[in-house]
Amino acid sequence: MHHYRTFHSFLTGVALCCTTVAMAQAARVPQFSSPEVKADNTVAFKLYAPAAKEVKLSAQFEKAAVPMTRDSAGVWSVTVGPVKPDMYPYNFVVDGMAVADPKNSAIFPNEGFQNSLVEITGSTPLVHTVQNVPHGTLAYRYYTSPELGTRPVVVYTPPGYEKEGSKKYPVLYLFHGTTDLEETWTKVGRANIILDNLIAQGKAVPMIIVMPYGRAYPKISKSSGSLRNWDNLQEIKKDFLDHMIPFVEQNYRVKADNNNRAVAGFSGGGGTSLFLGLNNPDLFRWVVGFAPGMLKEEFDRNNAVAFANPSLTNQRLKLFWIGVGKEDMLYPVIGDYLKVLDDKGIKHETFISEGGHTWMNCKLFLSTVAPKLFK
Repeated sequence: MHHYRTFHSFLTGVALCCTTVAMAQAARVPQFSSPEVKADNTVAFKLYAPAAKEVKLSAQFEKAAVPMTRDSAGVWSVTVGPVKPDMYPYNFVVDGMAVADPKNSAIFPNEGFQNSLVEITGSTPLVHTVQNVPHGTLAYRYYTSPELGTRPVVVYTPPGYEKEGSKKYPVLYLFHGTTDLEETWTKVGRANIILDNLIAQGKAVPMIIVMPYGRAYPKISKSSGSLRNWDNLQEIKKDFLDHMIPFVEQNYRVKADNNNRAVAGFSGGGGTSLFLGLNNPDLFRWVVGFAPGMLKEEFDRNNAVAFANPSLTNQRLKLFWIGVGKEDMLYPVIGDYLKVLDDKGIKHETFISEGGHTWMNCKLFLSTVAPKLFK
């Protein structure tokens, strides 16, 4: 018994010692928040990196990385702006390595880089700002494909879907960009919030949005380049037509006809949406590309069905819409593509914005085209 008490006292002493050391270490780590959006739309960023030699802020509202300064406690900081209200990706570059902000829970879902998100709302709510309106529901679902195994998909159902037990809805299939994930359209593109707000304002038809994972992994390696590469398109087409659409139509109250099916996508996923939409006119009457990925030498191959009979294409499509920013690296090739559409007499709507190949433009494009769908 005596030995037990001695051992117990020893363990208690060790535990107290460890607790004291941990508390001392915690006390030495400065307490702060990051990012902090101020009333004048300036934003303060901070990072605790006492051993770093150089830290910069890389943010999509800045032309170049901004140097940060270190205080005596090892906290690096910088205040920038005022910043135009929107939601932006950013990261810290610590001695040449890009890292997300460890103080910020808003993370950009992506397979290629680490970014955090900062939202500057400003004095007026934006179309992607969470507002006091009825909200739809996001469901994280899985379906199975014999070729690709278990596949993730995020599904938005509009406000009131659960209460209206028999009402059927049109469906928008929405593809993310290369290296993005099935969550990126909601976490970064705010697709669900944009539709909540547009539906509440009476501007958009209540619709279901289906956001699949756009890479045919594991058949196609995650390091194999753009989602619009031909090998990925072939596998995604099979998965989408044979498994994705049937899963949605068996599990959700959708209007299962081409008048009530739209397909859209960003970047490599925009190349996917155009390929699926234009080559399957019996399935889709609404085809949309947000800065869609394409190469000039692929125009004829990737648009074969639409190009083969332009007048029939015009009859079948209710809307063929393409948006791109003037500073987007894809602007020149998309300009060439639009000329080909004009030469062939294929009707389309274009929306040319400011800015580049960004998710800020994705939110703008979705909020612009959503009110046009299913009307």
